Amino acid sequence: MYNILLTDDEQIMIDSLKFIIEKNFPGQVVLYSSLSGSEALAITAQNQVDIIFMDINMPGLNGLETLKCITQSKPDTLIIILSAFDRFQYAQEAVNLGAYKYLTKPVNRNTLIETIRGAMTLIDKRRGRLSNEVELHKKLDLASPMVESDFIYSAVFSGAKDVSDYFSYFNISGAFWCFCCLEIPRIETKNQYELYIKIRDILKSKSRCLVGSFMLNRIAVFFSFPYDCNIEQASAQMKIKLAELYKLLSINICSGIRAGVSHLEKDQQKTTAAYNDALDSLNHTPSDGGIVFFDDSVGYPQAEKNSEEDIAEKIFGRIRAGDTNGTSVLVGTFCAALLQKYAGELDKIKNALFELLVNVRNITTEIDNTYHNEAFNNAFSILSSENDLSQLEQFVRNRCTECASDIMRISSNQENPIIAKACVFMSAHMMEEVSLERTAQEVNVSPFYLSKLFKEEKNENFITYLTDIRMEKACVLLKNPRISVKEVSAAIGYNDQNYFSRLFRNKFGMTPTEFRDLPKNSIQNK
Repeated sequence: MYNILLTDDEQIMIDSLKFIIEKNFPGQVVLYSSLSGSEALAITAQNQVDIIFMDINMPGLNGLETLKCITQSKPDTLIIILSAFDRFQYAQEAVNLGAYKYLTKPVNRNTLIETIRGAMTLIDKRRGRLSNEVELHKKLDLASPMVESDFIYSAVFSGAKDVSDYFSYFNISGAFWCFCCLEIPRIETKNQYELYIKIRDILKSKSRCLVGSFMLNRIAVFFSFPYDCNIEQASAQMKIKLAELYKLLSINICSGIRAGVSHLEKDQQKTTAAYNDALDSLNHTPSDGGIVFFDDSVGYPQAEKNSEEDIAEKIFGRIRAGDTNGTSVLVGTFCAALLQKYAGELDKIKNALFELLVNVRNITTEIDNTYHNEAFNNAFSILSSENDLSQLEQFVRNRCTECASDIMRISSNQENPIIAKACVFMSAHMMEEVSLERTAQEVNVSPFYLSKLFKEEKNENFITYLTDIRMEKACVLLKNPRISVKEVSAAIGYNDQNYFSRLFRNKFGMTPTEFRDLPKNSIQNK
């Protein structure tokens, strides 16, 4: 099945395309339609669209501007420009922006059908490659974060004698590999797990890698590359791949990430040395972010640090981080960059601001699917009618900071799912022998990592928390005079009644029997 979006400001053109496609590809397509570029952006943001037919001459955001937005956010979408303009520069610009084909109106029916078939064939090839990649990643995806963290720990600290089994398990024996150390700025403890999951998902969606857990604000990542070439060629490909991943992290996580990468290796005996090389590279990374490879003296990226595209990416990063102040400052910087680039061309400034707002709203709704702001619905008309640059800037700043504020609200209300699952398990099994190791196995993390999470999330260690919930349950049970103290002790996991009584006294300053004898069974102020 192929999802196709028909975008043209003339409904008759959409109807004609719809008729031809449905007649020649029955049961193979799902069709969407839009009458403007902004509407096309909204549809592609909410749906997985495979092929888009796009007119150039449309009101508001024209076809080429819409094409640019879509190829940036949905690079796998095939876009076919269908326009009455036959000028070479339009066709050239469309191809440069990533269009699959450029057809001029009126288009021959057979040409149209053959173009669609060609697009479908390309999509099928891509899907086939994706299936193969899924198979390659399957073993890695099934491995729990605990196993990966243990591998990273062994590779970094225990030497080669402990890693050969891991190399075999993950099927990376004989492949090129390297270590990368990531340093994430401005980490907050309450959001650390969500941040780790997001980083892990981004890296694994685009590479074969094993991701360690956070060590303070750093993560060690082991990348493997099954390149069938010599070390020089493999190293060049590795640098391109990791540079792309770094850019993805900067866009989707935050700006200012620092990354150090070791040289490529095949020798299992050199895991610790390679990790140390990655750390050394990290130490040579600029303080404001970048990626440095061990055998290079200059990090990536360098070009166009102050371009409006890079500033926009930083805005997206600050919004995802819920940083309203940082977002506000960057919007001002973005508007200044636009003014410098498009001095006197107000329409181009408005188009760039509208494109920014479209991306900001899409980012926000991806994180909070309930988010709704009427101001965004009127954004195009407001930007179109307003000619005061200071008012335009303030309007965009308000929308962006509102989105950042909403994301911060969502993040603050989220509970670490590992801790939540662990607490449910402990409450349900408190009458049994509940150990840190058993609970860690239940939630699929290492005991060390679970212990660390408890200290961060609950401000107390695992045993203290377990004892607290057992004592709270004991207080409830002791209110029932038909249940003996011995039965209460057994019901919360203590076979030794005397031990239970000592713990109870240490916490509440009285024995279980004394608690039971209190008026209203209250332990307040005790």
